[in-house]
Amino acid sequence: MTKLSAKIWIFVLATMAVTILFMYSMTNYLYENLYVKDTEDSMIEVGSKLAQMYKGGKVTDGFVNDIDRYNMYSNSNVFAVRNPRELSACVPFDIDYDTLIGPEERQSLIKGEVLAKKGYESRFDRQVISVVIPLVDEQRLEGILYLYFPLEKITELASKDVVMMIVAALIFLILIGFVIFKAIALLLKPLKQLKAAAMDMAAGQYATRVDIKSKDEIGQLATTFNEMAQAIEDEDQRQKQFLENVSHELRTPISYIKGYSEAILSGIIKEEEQPEKLALIVREAARMEKLTNELMQLSRPAGPQGVLKLYPLPLSETIREVVVMLSQRATEAEISIQLHLDDEAVIMADELKMKQIMINLLENALRYSDEGTVIDVSSSIHGEEVVVQIVDHGIGIPSEDLPKVTERFYRVNKARSRADGGSGLGLSIVAQLVQAHDGRWTIDSELNLGTTITLYFPIVEEIE
Repeated sequence: MTKLSAKIWIFVLATMAVTILFMYSMTNYLYENLYVKDTEDSMIEVGSKLAQMYKGGKVTDGFVNDIDRYNMYSNSNVFAVRNPRELSACVPFDIDYDTLIGPEERQSLIKGEVLAKKGYESRFDRQVISVVIPLVDEQRLEGILYLYFPLEKITELASKDVVMMIVAALIFLILIGFVIFKAIALLLKPLKQLKAAAMDMAAGQYATRVDIKSKDEIGQLATTFNEMAQAIEDEDQRQKQFLENVSHELRTPISYIKGYSEAILSGIIKEEEQPEKLALIVREAARMEKLTNELMQLSRPAGPQGVLKLYPLPLSETIREVVVMLSQRATEAEISIQLHLDDEAVIMADELKMKQIMINLLENALRYSDEGTVIDVSSSIHGEEVVVQIVDHGIGIPSEDLPKVTERFYRVNKARSRADGGSGLGLSIVAQLVQAHDGRWTIDSELNLGTTITLYFPIVEEIE
């Protein structure tokens, strides 16, 4: 039995115990306040009406005989006596007269008050309720009417066959216990499935799913579990692919560096050819360093942005500095960069990260544009946003590749080498950095016509 099922059983048993206790208390309450009280009120009513037959003076034998005749047809026993001690000849049990009518009780009777008492009587083996009605004339107690009635027990009121009642109760408890057991097992079944699935997930079986079709909270939990399992499986696949891509990216430069280094050391490469090979080794080492830095950025817990230092930044000035940095590369590629910037555009940004965004985007534009083309870079204010556009007239991106360009190590142009095609991490870093600046971006492209990248950042309003 699991801990949860034990808790449910304890709850059910506690509920049943409270129910039984409540029913017992309610039964006693009804017994005392309905049956006993009703019997007492009925006896007082009958006794009060019989007392009206008394006309004063001494209690006559005729009055006593009339009461005796009524007693023959009454549910309760009623007697008329001149002295309470005469009751011993009338009732089949002993009476403590001092307790029944003591000094205080006598004064109450003289005032016309009715006495009602209840006590256990061994002669009847049950509680007996008695009522004393005074017969008073001129402040003198001439006699009393004494009524008594042996009360039935609760079990006698409930049923004459207590054994059958107990047997029926036991059968009911057994049946209800069996039903509860089955119900608990049915309720816990999906939870057991979830537990088994979670254990499989912990063991690395990320394809595990649970088949629970209910619409209740457990069904919702199962749906959430399946969605989580799908996300974990997808992330596991992405990580495996990521590691494969990293290994693939590093294998080529490592092989170049290792091969040419060994060749130089062994003397296979002639001395006049060594500078060229050393330059290749330096280039491949630089590629490894760049790739390593990009991977470190993407692997940080806070994302590639790390901890941003945001402050009002004149975006046009930042863009101009990046263009100056890339001007030599643009000249070598025979590509011109034209600027159309709004100097009033100010955003909250980290200057180094914003430069990284622009460098990555402009490097891509330079890398995939043909000689003699132009790259247009513009910034403008539209409402509450600063809009930056980078438009190239290069090879473009096929429509089927557009949704994937921000995936790590994804390359659109498979024909290009890794040396001139980049690492495939640049746009992934751009996407996360733009999001870190509360910005957004879009990519529109047509094959062989060019690509337009549009960035949107919240503007900083001027403070007067």
